[in-house]
Amino acid sequence: MIEEEPIRMQEYHVIIIGGGPAGLTAGLYAARAHLSTVLLEAMIPSGQAYMAERIENYPGFPDGISGRELVERFVRQATTSGLEIRQFNKVESVARAGKTIIIEAGGGQFSTAALIIASGAQANTLGIPGEDIYTGKGISYCATCDGAFFKNQEVAVVGGGDTALEDALYLSRLAHKVYVIHRRDELRAQKILQQRALENPAIEVIWNTVIIEIKGTEMVKTVVIENKEGGIKRELSINGVFIAVGQRPNTDFVRGIVSLDEQGYIITDAECATSVPGIFAAGDVRKKGLRQIATAVGDGALAAAAAERYIALKT
Repeated sequence: MIEEEPIRMQEYHVIIIGGGPAGLTAGLYAARAHLSTVLLEAMIPSGQAYMAERIENYPGFPDGISGRELVERFVRQATTSGLEIRQFNKVESVARAGKTIIIEAGGGQFSTAALIIASGAQANTLGIPGEDIYTGKGISYCATCDGAFFKNQEVAVVGGGDTALEDALYLSRLAHKVYVIHRRDELRAQKILQQRALENPAIEVIWNTVIIEIKGTEMVKTVVIENKEGGIKRELSINGVFIAVGQRPNTDFVRGIVSLDEQGYIITDAECATSVPGIFAAGDVRKKGLRQIATAVGDGALAAAAAERYIALKT
């Protein structure tokens, strides 16, 4: 069941931080192994997958499935198997005390023999004038969350990867016009997404261009864009800006505890073990070549199995 109240120190075989596909899969496997397991999540268990309007590349759903429905199925299966979920504003700290790992969250403390970090990643920002002012006032980092507010209006999507084109395609069904502003002369997204976007009459790609400022009054009104080749600047009238320029891992709470790469992703071995015995990482928070729901699920299963073996060797 899901509980919201802060609790005092409690002991578990396994603690999981993060409620996306990786964390929920780890919880499912750990609970089915009859290990006392709690998942700590800062919001409704979901992760970024929850926000996806349509997921077409997860096996078993040939007609696709919404991210919300898929994640709700994950939650239902994991909790039915015995996973406990607790919600807190954030995890404050992780520390080792001998062979025990102590986690502080929501004013309470938890102890465990094995910790699985599945805290995911969050959207990068542009760091330009106006971004802080108009976030939530025309600037969004989630098209499926906020797209409905821009029906029949003109919007811009910043980026050239899978997320950017998925956002653009989704918005093209709502907005009157969608500009994709990309700093290079070619897109990085999957070819099928590129084909759909380039053939969509509602989408226009503005190549070799960056946004250097976002302007408005109470809401976004224009963006100042600059062509990187000629240095020409101009203002583009739009009502919304959707920023999709990559992610950064949610690892601040374990910085200095486990080994991270230069971008802050957790370094693990093939079984999702980190540099610290008893701490594992799964999903988008882990350094790896592909971040998809399918790989997150695989990570969760691997991490839970590795945690089970680690606990067995300790006892």
